[in-house]
Amino acid sequence: MVVDFPKRVVHGGTGKRQQEKTKKKVLDFSASINPFPPQFEWHCDPDSLISYPDDSYYELKETIAHIFHRNPEEICVGNGSAEIIRVFCSVELGCHGSQKTFFTEPPTFGEYELSARLAGGEPASDPENAGVRFICNPNNPTGGLLSKEAILARLEKAKNCGGMLFCDEAFIELSDPESSVADIHNPHLFVLRSLTKCFSVPGIRFGYGFGDPGIIERIETARSPWTVNSYAEAYALQAFHHMEDLAGSRKKIELERRWLEQELTGIGFLCHPSSVNYLLADCKRDVSMLCKQLSERDILVRDCTSFGLPSCIRVAVRTQDENRILVEALSACMH
Repeated sequence: MVVDFPKRVVHGGTGKRQQEKTKKKVLDFSASINPFPPQFEWHCDPDSLISYPDDSYYELKETIAHIFHRNPEEICVGNGSAEIIRVFCSVELGCHGSQKTFFTEPPTFGEYELSARLAGGEPASDPENAGVRFICNPNNPTGGLLSKEAILARLEKAKNCGGMLFCDEAFIELSDPESSVADIHNPHLFVLRSLTKCFSVPGIRFGYGFGDPGIIERIETARSPWTVNSYAEAYALQAFHHMEDLAGSRKKIELERRWLEQELTGIGFLCHPSSVNYLLADCKRDVSMLCKQLSERDILVRDCTSFGLPSCIRVAVRTQDENRILVEALSACMH
């Protein structure tokens, strides 16, 4: 019997691999990380590394609960948001789950479909009949943001058909937190968040989520023990006290994004309206050669072919000096 096993999803953020391969400094626009993260001091006590983390993550969940006005029983944590997607799918779409079908809205983050298929879920053609409907808000790779009202309308439809709405808000702190549904208590809603993108520390791998206590308990049972290491936990405990500082990041990102969009449009790209720290840019031809030429200049962008958009690249919004380097390189490659 031949099993149609899904392939791995392509991701950006390959700068480290490129630097190790070329031994050169690389400008990585393929990873959408906050270029203006809050600055604060934090410390990981070396003594904490000789003990296992508290697998209940009591202090960490209490901190998150206080910030977001949720109960600790409504919070899960994981080794990056991708791990939480996998575990969520295993408990909702797997052999012990109550749902069997899922729906994604392309183009969007590929881990939803991959994790759902790995769990045994089947794609649904109609979102209103899907057991789990995945929404990325703001969306990756487009940067488009749905209003809170629009998300709640989708939640109502999921509730009416007995399904679940999975809302990924990994980038919302760099877009518009007022559009978040993390404050909504509903057994048909699960909200995913990421700390590492908005604080520009993807290397520590930390994600968290909000949901009904029942699904949180199943996720906590299914996840690997001690999934958040002591180093990541120590950072997170400090970072959560600086969430309000991200308002400054959003203002700076908006200014740089507007400038970058104008420059990219000027050299022939069509930019999708974005609310966040990346732009989807269509160059109206296959981008594989363009990505290769930029790589030879030690600049990485996200080839969006894997999103089903072979004429598009996704570029992170970085600092003014870095953005200028990108525009100059793109202009040279395009002409």
